[in-house]
Amino acid sequence: MYRIETALSFPPYNAARPNSLLGSSLQVGIQTLRVNPLRTVLSTLGVIMGVASIVAVLAIGDGVERYARTQIEETTDLLSLVVLPTTADVIDQIRVPRTDFPVFTSADADSLSARLAPRARAAILLRGPARVTVRDSVRGAAVTALSVAPPEWLHSRLAAGRSFSAMELHNDDRVAIVSAGLAAVLAPGVSADSVVGRTVLLEGHDFRIIGVLAASTGRTELSALVPITVADQALAPVLSPRAPSLLVRSERVEEVPAIKAEVERWLTGRLGAWHDRATVSGGQGLRLDQTRQAILIFKLVMGTFAGISLVVGGIGIMNVLLASVTERTREIGIRKAAGARGHDILLQFLAESVAITSVGSVIGMALGLAGAFLAAAMMRHFTRAELYAAFTWTTLLVAALVSVVTGLVFGTYPALRAARLSAIDAIRHE
Repeated sequence: MYRIETALSFPPYNAARPNSLLGSSLQVGIQTLRVNPLRTVLSTLGVIMGVASIVAVLAIGDGVERYARTQIEETTDLLSLVVLPTTADVIDQIRVPRTDFPVFTSADADSLSARLAPRARAAILLRGPARVTVRDSVRGAAVTALSVAPPEWLHSRLAAGRSFSAMELHNDDRVAIVSAGLAAVLAPGVSADSVVGRTVLLEGHDFRIIGVLAASTGRTELSALVPITVADQALAPVLSPRAPSLLVRSERVEEVPAIKAEVERWLTGRLGAWHDRATVSGGQGLRLDQTRQAILIFKLVMGTFAGISLVVGGIGIMNVLLASVTERTREIGIRKAAGARGHDILLQFLAESVAITSVGSVIGMALGLAGAFLAAAMMRHFTRAELYAAFTWTTLLVAALVSVVTGLVFGTYPALRAARLSAIDAIRHE
């Protein structure tokens, strides 16, 4: 009786008042959901689970991707390219030094950085051996001089201290970041924090230690990082001029092939025919392709699982609305007899579908985020990996849009079926 009274109260059709009919159709749709709370809750539950699944999957997926990228940055050189000047020729298996080779400067690094921004950055790199005086003995160390602040450029991280400041990179400040192995030699049995502030003697020059690198698995080498401005003081002297390299670091692993091609074009403008004067190494094509493919497959698999969950919820909405059309056939007939047009009935049922998915999406987002953070906490507990769910507004926007689209898609058929009913046949329906 309630539904018939609601339909009979619908105003008669008036061509001058289409907006009034539209508003009434939407209002009737919302009222119908309130009249059948149990059915509405059950249909909303499917959307809640679907949206919660997609939000949780996206949040955990973004977190896993962020963790994987961090591991790639810290433990591999897949993001780095090195432009090496050719300083010698190999003739009859004998290395013959060249007297003429390109010398890259900070101006070259700035020029290349401007060309690659914001996808990548370039810096000057110079490597060589050095003597380290430790009490009464002399040890050998590998010294790397940079024009940028390590250690993120060298897939390393700090265990203690800090990186170089902008002033230290431009002035002749003798500061150094030492490896965990060198720190252990300089101060046996003390923590990394205790090493910071001490001095290390490189080639007879005192360098103040401002940071200690974290220990790398399987690596105990003695090494140090210094600013490029004091490279001559930290490195062992050589007879021939040193040849600095250009270190290029991409922001994303997917961009490395494009960055490499851009670097080669820059070299053409800088050196002309450069292939016999310099080489561009890094990128490691096979490993790079495997990494990019793994990230893409991960996204597709996780997205598929989320999509299946949402489709299941959408099918539930369609079933509920189809049942609603059958139950409310007489109501639909009376509304049409009172002046409602086909598209008014269509809008009414679509409004019900979108209302269900909208409410379900809000609840599902909250549950999905809570589940994602809980699952990430459990992963950290059992794996000891620094894995966190990633909260992004893009994830919530995608979930909201997908839920509304789901409501429209799965509500369209029941709505069309209701809109096509004949008024006379619908009123006669038992």
